[in-house]
Amino acid sequence: MAKFEREFKGNIDAFLAYVDESVIKGSLSASIEDSSNFMLEDVKIAVRVYERYSYIGQNRVSLNVTIIGKNDHIYLSAITSGGSQAVFFKINRFGESSFLDNFQSYIDKYIERKI
Repeated sequence: MAKFEREFKGNIDAFLAYVDESVIKGSLSASIEDSSNFMLEDVKIAVRVYERYSYIGQNRVSLNVTIIGKNDHIYLSAITSGGSQAVFFKINRFGESSFLDNFQSYIDKYIERKI
């Protein structure tokens, strides 16, 4: 399991559209497995579960993303899972790391454009 978190300024709706598009276009096998959107007063919360096939690890890995936005403040947490073929402990994290590294590059590009 690998984790990436970030806080930055932006519009949560535009950012969420960017994230969905980036992940899907970033891999031929990527898909949105499920999603949830919730609003509590002026706080928007979006949860996404993406999945893709890892050619290196020869397995499927998932990326769970939670995005919280209030006004122009955005908090993002992304956690990968899966990606191991072992029974009792993880021996192959290539797919997880690659999925998260790619995701982090999409986020960094978005933040750099906003500065």
